[in-house]
Amino acid sequence: MSEGKIIEYIDQGRLVCALCIQDKGQRLHLLTLSNRLVNLSEKRATHISVSRIPTERPREELIHRLREIDTARESLKAEINIKELWELIKDENESFDYKYLAQLCFGDDVTDDHVAALVRALFEDQLFFKMKDGHFLPNPEEKIASAIRQMEEERQKEEKLISGSDWLKRSLKEGAIINSDSERYVVDNLIDLALNQREAKEYKFVKELLERAGITDTAEARNILVKLGIWERDEHVDLIRYNIPQSFSDEQIEQAVLLNKKPVSYNGYEDLRHLDVFTVDGADTLDFDDALSIERDGDHMQVGIHITDVSSVIDAGSILDKEALFRASSLYLPGKEIPMFPPQLSHDRLSLKKDHERQALSLLVNFDMNGEIFDYRFVPSIICIKRHLTYDHVNNIYETEKDTIFHWLYRLALKRQRHRVEQGGALILSLPELSISIDKDNSINIGLVRQETPSRMMIAEMMILYNWLAARFCRDNRVPTIYRAQKEPSEKLGLEDGNYIYYVFRQRRKLQPLNIDVEPLPHSGIGLDSYINVTSPIRRYFDLISQRQMLNFMFRGTPFYNREELDRIITQVTAVIKDLNTVKRNRHNYWIIRYLETRAGKPIPAIVLDVLKGRYRVILTDFFITAEIKREKESRLTAGEEIYVRVTKADAWNDILDLEHVRT
Repeated sequence: MSEGKIIEYIDQGRLVCALCIQDKGQRLHLLTLSNRLVNLSEKRATHISVSRIPTERPREELIHRLREIDTARESLKAEINIKELWELIKDENESFDYKYLAQLCFGDDVTDDHVAALVRALFEDQLFFKMKDGHFLPNPEEKIASAIRQMEEERQKEEKLISGSDWLKRSLKEGAIINSDSERYVVDNLIDLALNQREAKEYKFVKELLERAGITDTAEARNILVKLGIWERDEHVDLIRYNIPQSFSDEQIEQAVLLNKKPVSYNGYEDLRHLDVFTVDGADTLDFDDALSIERDGDHMQVGIHITDVSSVIDAGSILDKEALFRASSLYLPGKEIPMFPPQLSHDRLSLKKDHERQALSLLVNFDMNGEIFDYRFVPSIICIKRHLTYDHVNNIYETEKDTIFHWLYRLALKRQRHRVEQGGALILSLPELSISIDKDNSINIGLVRQETPSRMMIAEMMILYNWLAARFCRDNRVPTIYRAQKEPSEKLGLEDGNYIYYVFRQRRKLQPLNIDVEPLPHSGIGLDSYINVTSPIRRYFDLISQRQMLNFMFRGTPFYNREELDRIITQVTAVIKDLNTVKRNRHNYWIIRYLETRAGKPIPAIVLDVLKGRYRVILTDFFITAEIKREKESRLTAGEEIYVRVTKADAWNDILDLEHVRT
């Protein structure tokens, strides 16, 4: 019988000291220190005293006695060094009863209070012992070490939560100033949350941090970053998501500045400075990597296509070469350019600047007056740019003057394109290029730039010609390089109804994916038997590799890279290019939707691309993107039909564009 005994039990994670007033068999009727009467199963007791106190005394006296016992036990508990106790018995592979452990702590003469104090101590600090079936078992050292690490992590986490939430609340009122690693940790986790929401690495932590700062919606992370001044309203989040570097290190910039002073080498380069070499680019172009020259000699014309020799400035394996390999390509986004090389170098020593001598890899092609090639050669050269022309300037010359070199070059370009279509089966699927510009006041301007103007046609066809003949040079001389190939489309569609945009979108679906490999295979899309990219070595790493291969072969009779090295480069660069294309596509869509946010309700021209179950997929012909509209029951739209739609909801940040058909 337990009547009159001191009972200790666990209630809501705490040990309770009580007096058994009545023992009803399996149930004990207890009086607690807080003057409460409770019923308890005897199985729940963690310690039952041997000694008894009279229960017939007044309740106040019983509670006073309980308090004395509780105080005594707390005092004894404070004397127990649990770690020393654990070290005494840690190597003994057995469990120990309460009394034995109390005797190790206090000596042989132990009372109920000593034993209860031990139980209290081991219950409150469960690091070194675990309780099982009325005994204590020492925990293994590995488990203790792991638990200590976990407790330290929890302590550090709590410190971060306290300091981080305080900093966030203060920063939202006063503005963010990041002075410590802990504050940077908060910002980094807010960025991760804004990008990935529930997939964020420290989602639970940052969610709790926000709650402590009084913010319950994790979707507010993006707005918080904007309010703190960490992000702009139109932050380029994909640059963060895909780990795309936006600047160059001090060491890289220092190297770029040094390379600008590298003198032009004439050794082994043919002097072509007498040629009237000119560039044709956009008005905002700052890095010029290609130029042309045209000379007439009797019944034939010689076209020179000159590509800046980047390989003579950028050594393979150098700090800038490694960075270019990592970046893979320059990235051009609305309002932002992320170059492959530091601008200090790409706009200067690498660029074909007017009135500056430059090393180049030139292609000299001789045409008869019918535009047929009868001779060509690649040559390392020294050139000097005489003129920088823009596309608009050349178009103006073409339209206002007669019988200029540009008229002949345009006719040649048309002939080359027609040859690719008729002989090689090329598909001409070009559409106007979408031009997006952002003014200083964040107003968005969107326009379409025609690609079939005389100036753009002649430059495009000359670059295609250079890349094709460069591919043949490498193939015929067994110089391994990075070829671009494409199998025949699964189907070739006709332009029956005259709707060119509808045709282009449908035909592009039938194209086979590009194949990047060291094997020279046909490129059906361009209509040529082999093809490489080598005309933009400032902007594309593959072009630099191919240029390095060709020049090394010309100077030393052997390629710079072997096939295995090229395979490794292809694997690395193609993965990055895929990400860059995604970033570019997403960013264009972002700005289009941002633009459409201001045009809610206004009619927008579209073409029905697909009739689907419950919806239509349409082409927005002002922007060349696809979207979907709901298919109403009474709707009878057909593929290829020209319609108007209007915006019902546009949210660029969340990539939402809801449209509806405008019935006329």
